[in-house]
Amino acid sequence: MNGYFVLPHAKNEPIQDYSPGTPARVALKAELERQSNITVNIPLIIGGKRIETGHVNNVVMPHNHGHVLARVQQAGEKELKMAVEAAMEAKASWAAMPLEHRQAIYLKAAELLSGPWRSVINAATMLGQSKTAYQAEIDSACELCDFFRFDVACA
Repeated sequence: MNGYFVLPHAKNEPIQDYSPGTPARVALKAELERQSNITVNIPLIIGGKRIETGHVNNVVMPHNHGHVLARVQQAGEKELKMAVEAAMEAKASWAAMPLEHRQAIYLKAAELLSGPWRSVINAATMLGQSKTAYQAEIDSACELCDFFRFDVACA
């Protein structure tokens, strides 16, 4: 492949303050409401296949143990071996992919997380870890965006 690729300069994700009436706060409150009213079933995904073991753990709010946020399939030794095998099979194709394509995947993830998925990850962090909006903002959205962008810059 011929080409000259210019990567964006990595910089820290700006922290939103969630002041009353801001679009960020409105979106976060709506997402908190949405996630509080559903129970998500989380299967294992191994080698692109959905696996349900029948061994389920509930994910509850730390501040409200009676509220189940999700039901997670628990992996056993069999599933762990399957996951390692699937990862080793995927390793060759990932390693063979041109660096700039792998970087594009990371940058796209950061773009989605800093935009349309920001309130989703922050609400999940708040409900699942009893964090404040500010704590969730810096610990999940900003930290993960920074991780993706700076990994690309340091590759």
